[in-house]
Amino acid sequence: MASTAVTGTAEVHAIDDRLLIPLPEEASALLPSRGQVAVDAVLNGRELAMVVEPDGRKGHWLRVDEALQQALDLREGTAVSFTLTPTKAWPEPEVPEDLGAALTAADDLETTWASITPMARWEWVRWVGSTRNADTRARRVEVSIDKLRNGKRRPCCFNLASCTDPELARSGVLKD
Repeated sequence: MASTAVTGTAEVHAIDDRLLIPLPEEASALLPSRGQVAVDAVLNGRELAMVVEPDGRKGHWLRVDEALQQALDLREGTAVSFTLTPTKAWPEPEVPEDLGAALTAADDLETTWASITPMARWEWVRWVGSTRNADTRARRVEVSIDKLRNGKRRPCCFNLASCTDPELARSGVLKD
């Protein structure tokens, strides 16, 4: 994976009550994948390990959580300077409560979950979380446990370049 830094400036954008930073097209084009990319980031001087998310249009965006919003005093329209250096060192994903509870209950999978790469864990989390339908999500949690028990190390064949946040996307494409 290229370790060439991608630099630029982007503007914070709001979708409903969530903030994100869409990357300029020319910056996205320099990343090594149209899907998620683990990066060592510097945003307005603050160093972070994070994952750049795909937007479903061959571009990318950065998640702005509450801590980052407060630390950098971000709001819609704020300019953010960035340096993104792709890395093979993926940060651990935040495992959602339902999947985490299922993994905890499946104590036979503790070693299996720990043995897959952080990137693969991100894929499981994205697959489970990529639906708005509660029944589909519950079924994906069940299927995840079953697949892991049967030796699968990744969830399935879904479009890794699509935006999988159901609050921010429609049909895998980041809302405008």
